[in-house]
Amino acid sequence: MRFLLIFLLSTSLFCFDLQKATIYDEKKHKIENWYMSEKLDGIRAYWNGKEFLSKNGNKIYAPSWFIKDFPPFELDGELYTKKDDFENIQNIVLDSKPSKNWEQITYNIFEVPNTKGIFPKRLEKLQDWLNKNPNNNIKIIPQIICKDKTHLNDYLKELINKKAEGIIIKNPNLEYQTGRNDNLLKVKTFFDDEAVVISHNYNKDKKFKSLVVKLKNGIIFNLGGGFSNKERLNPPKIGETITFKYYDLTKNGKPKFASFLRVRKKE
Repeated sequence: MRFLLIFLLSTSLFCFDLQKATIYDEKKHKIENWYMSEKLDGIRAYWNGKEFLSKNGNKIYAPSWFIKDFPPFELDGELYTKKDDFENIQNIVLDSKPSKNWEQITYNIFEVPNTKGIFPKRLEKLQDWLNKNPNNNIKIIPQIICKDKTHLNDYLKELINKKAEGIIIKNPNLEYQTGRNDNLLKVKTFFDDEAVVISHNYNKDKKFKSLVVKLKNGIIFNLGGGFSNKERLNPPKIGETITFKYYDLTKNGKPKFASFLRVRKKE
């Protein structure tokens, strides 16, 4: 009983609720005068004032020189290099022995958690701090006031043409919130999700054909698209988590036109 109590207390220290975006629905959501920004395809990191934690509450081992002059208050953002570079980013950031390659990384802020005031005021707190304590490792993700749906769609096309992942739009007039709600939305040209590899399918000539993967909700399906020739020779292993994109769901809840993106390391 005592061991159980200690375990629960220790694990609770790492339990925190982050903001989570809902998928944008143009028929439902009114986003005029909301803030919109590029959705960066990096590793989400929560700075608790002393160290980085992943979205799952696990420690991210940043080098001491990287976080040396970080603020003593909380931040939420993406550890990131550049567009279309996710595999490199996760290899750097999720290594328990931080390397010199962290020089490629910047911490791109989209929220200042547990700070009083509406969204612009929260970002202003960090900007004021950076004005007095310049830090090349910290950037505030630029925010644009969204005029209307046309403005949103034009910005999305612009970003997609640059190989960006999509847009985040946010109601700027609220105090800090956690959890998933309709005041924080993600806008993309496709959906993505994660699944666990449970087996492989092969052709008669014993060449790789597809993965058999399982979603969090238990649905199982074959994933055969999106693999490079190199990946087909060495496909993701059983037990690994993969990220894939898709465009809709069938009536049975299976992803339509699913395509492999990458192996996702544990965060």
